[in-house]
Amino acid sequence: MTTRDENRAGRVRGEMLWFNNVKDFGSIASANGERLHVAGDSFRDGVRPQGRCAGLPVSFRATGNGDTATAEDVVFVDAAAPRRARARRSAGR
Repeated sequence: MTTRDENRAGRVRGEMLWFNNVKDFGSIASANGERLHVAGDSFRDGVRPQGRCAGLPVSFRATGNGDTATAEDVVFVDAAAPRRARARRSAGR
């Protein structure tokens, strides 16, 4: 679910595929399945992923298209906590 601020700024949701800390680049998959290149300096406030990052949700601005598509102004977003199931209670017990 995107917020109004994300829509106004042209932000897109996606998830990290991988990031190489030594080479300082990686890949992001957008919500519509597009694969984008991401450079280390494209992360907001210099907060780069550390260690295994596959599947971490991110928000970003996409620039370019096709093989030249890149992600800019990337930020990590909190994944929504899954809803807990309600306890069932039987009527006669």
